[in-house]
Amino acid sequence: MDILDLTAVELGKKLQAGEVKVREVVEAVFAQIEQSEAQIFAYVTLDKEYALREAERVQAGIDRGELTGPLAGVPVAIKDNICTAGMRTTCSSRILENFVPTYTAEAVKRLQDAGAVIIGKTNMDEFAMGSTTETSAFGVTRNPVNPEHVPGGSSGGSCAAVAARECYFALGSDTGGSIRQPSSFCGVTGIKPTYGTVSRYGLIAYGSSLDQIGPVGKDVTDCAVILEAIAAHDEKDSTSLIREETDFTSALKADVKGMRIGIPKDYLGEGLDEEVKQAVLAAAAVLEEAGAIVEEFDLSLTEYAIPAYYTIASAEASSNLARFDGVKYGYRAKDYEGLHQMYKKSRSQGFGSEVKRRILLGSFVLSSGYYDAYYLKALRTRALIQQAFDRAFAKYDVILGPTAPTTAPRIGETLRDPLKMYLGDIYTISANLAGLPGISLPCGKDHRGLPIGLQLMAGCFEEKKMIRVAYTYEQLAGKTVR
Repeated sequence: MDILDLTAVELGKKLQAGEVKVREVVEAVFAQIEQSEAQIFAYVTLDKEYALREAERVQAGIDRGELTGPLAGVPVAIKDNICTAGMRTTCSSRILENFVPTYTAEAVKRLQDAGAVIIGKTNMDEFAMGSTTETSAFGVTRNPVNPEHVPGGSSGGSCAAVAARECYFALGSDTGGSIRQPSSFCGVTGIKPTYGTVSRYGLIAYGSSLDQIGPVGKDVTDCAVILEAIAAHDEKDSTSLIREETDFTSALKADVKGMRIGIPKDYLGEGLDEEVKQAVLAAAAVLEEAGAIVEEFDLSLTEYAIPAYYTIASAEASSNLARFDGVKYGYRAKDYEGLHQMYKKSRSQGFGSEVKRRILLGSFVLSSGYYDAYYLKALRTRALIQQAFDRAFAKYDVILGPTAPTTAPRIGETLRDPLKMYLGDIYTISANLAGLPGISLPCGKDHRGLPIGLQLMAGCFEEKKMIRVAYTYEQLAGKTVR
């Protein structure tokens, strides 16, 4: 087997056994990048010199018996809105094109402490605003399965890098499905944890009450191991939670007997591609045959999730992005007269059209006279959606459905129609509104060979149930659907 075909956990075992050296792995990854990156464009920044230095440091730690974890020596890619000290972090935006942070995000630091080797920073939709990785200021990332199609977004670069074997795993961020949807499109596995499980310190904010860092891997086992490594309370993040149990790998058991799985009828209706629907129902049948109790139910309020999400997310974005004004750091316009014009020109030239659209929407719903009519109403709707999920999880262990209504569209197909792009988030955004954990894993392919993603959601702090169901399905059918 080619060393690049190994999962992160499989590679980690070989590194611990001395069957392969860290430097050899890093060089193999960069050789693959040189071969495929010109077509895929998964990375904004690569640092081979740094990665090789880290490879030597980690190898020494393994040899001394100091680094014994499953991720020691495994190459990882980091989404470019997660800060890395000394390595450019741009959010794929012109306004932060030359920004080099002086500190490292807590999630990245925990990976470094575990011995993972950072390869570089992955491309994304600008400031995580988009569902296709086409709004990046630096170019479009392409889907490794079929380069004529998008990889999804906003963590499209991270998912494409894993799918193209340009790293073994990656970190992404999920504000409304930005890990799960591109995982579905690229045929990889991604987890959005319960809000507050992973520190947001060092994550450049889009929607602060929605954002969450999570793993992208080749399978469920990889994602469980990575999540276990990065999940921890962090005093630097006021939204970080103290969780007693984060041993997610203990849930890697192929057993769903007696577990109750609900499928929202709302998720199987209008707008869902028939091939996606059949693949998802076939996955449910596999779990039912394994002993799970599967039934359809009415979730309700699904149609209100998208307007509530985009109202809240845009409002938070307009506030969070106000700091990028050309004064302290980032892009500054060259020709201007006075402070006001400097602000105006710097932001007009530095931000792309999708970011401007969401800032304008956010500023509008927060403005005097519209705050009550839109923003407060969206918050009330969010509370109702949370209550609907609370009722569902009082009855079901896990909710099952599609990750996205279709497989990956062609490049340029949805960018011309922002509303169509927003509607593509219909199945993923509720988890962010309610703070729930969600996972996407492959469950088949359409007639064009494009991957189809299965989404599982669980109640807050119930990642183990979700991982257990996902692992069971993967063991029973996963190897045949990739």
